[in-house]
Amino acid sequence: MASTADRGVLLVADISGYTDYVVASPLEYAEDVVADVTTIVVDRLGAVITVNKLEGDAAFGYALDGEVDSTMLLDTIEECYFAFRGRLRGIEHAVSCTCPACTKVTDLDLKFVVHHGGFVRRVSPLGEELTGNDVITVHRLLKNTVTPSLGLRAYALFTDRCVGALGLDPASLGLRHHVERYEDVGEVVGYVSDLERRWSDAQGQRRVRVEAEEASFSVDVLVPSGQEATWELLTSPQKRLLWQVDAIEEADVGGRRTTGASSVCVDGRTRIYEEILDWRPFDYFTERLALSGGVHALLTTALEPVANGTKIVTHVRRDVGTRLAWLTASRGLRRRLESRYARLEKLAPVQIPEDRRLPLALG
Repeated sequence: MASTADRGVLLVADISGYTDYVVASPLEYAEDVVADVTTIVVDRLGAVITVNKLEGDAAFGYALDGEVDSTMLLDTIEECYFAFRGRLRGIEHAVSCTCPACTKVTDLDLKFVVHHGGFVRRVSPLGEELTGNDVITVHRLLKNTVTPSLGLRAYALFTDRCVGALGLDPASLGLRHHVERYEDVGEVVGYVSDLERRWSDAQGQRRVRVEAEEASFSVDVLVPSGQEATWELLTSPQKRLLWQVDAIEEADVGGRRTTGASSVCVDGRTRIYEEILDWRPFDYFTERLALSGGVHALLTTALEPVANGTKIVTHVRRDVGTRLAWLTASRGLRRRLESRYARLEKLAPVQIPEDRRLPLALG
């Protein structure tokens, strides 16, 4: 039986309220609803991390060191929760049935526990099995006091070791300090993100998007990779160095790329100042670029899944600057975008291994 020792992020996504929901609802309908929302959770997580096992109402997965950065992990967790909430809202609004399986669907919620440490991967007849003290710790943390202590039902609990490994600043990110104690694993210090608040903020956040009809010009390219992998190619500083620029100086928010973050990119002799105005993983992002001659441009880069990969479309329009200065600056910007996308198109596709989704070992 082969095994490998590794280090990385360990994550458990758990559907809260599952037991009460199933007990109060007709079993066949309740299980259909839970299976539906579980599929959404697994699909969203599985695009970025390896989903190792389904454990009843929970999904357990991991990402080896170097496979995912802090922003991709945080964005994936939040987008997974947003998709989960959106699906519950859709079920609630789309049916007129008054059975408990339909009327009580909003009693379900989702929480995440995220840890970092070492573990051993073993191949077994049931699939890949993970073992080790840190695997035990992340599962222990499912039984925690976050809800009674902080009043949260939907949350992501990151251990202190995870926060350190990812280089996150809890204060800048609005994470709340929390401590758990267990007889077997001892004291575990962590930080908690309020996902309900993040969902509410996202619903009310102003959209900044350049549409095709208002663009001065547009540039597009088709790449043979999934939407999440393509997003990482477009936004990760390490991946951008492969195709876009020579150097990047990034000023993120607490270790995370998001709305309000900024960067200075060096492309040959050109320095381009970027500011993120709208950040909607893994759909689109809008940024303001400060160019030469006092010109500022707004760019919205959108990702569209297609049958053979992902289509990237960037719409560009003038934000600040005279019309004459814009004519000169926009020509150079368009040439740079076309050249960059030509390089991006030639990159080997970043594919999600098939074994990240199936087969899953069942807990």
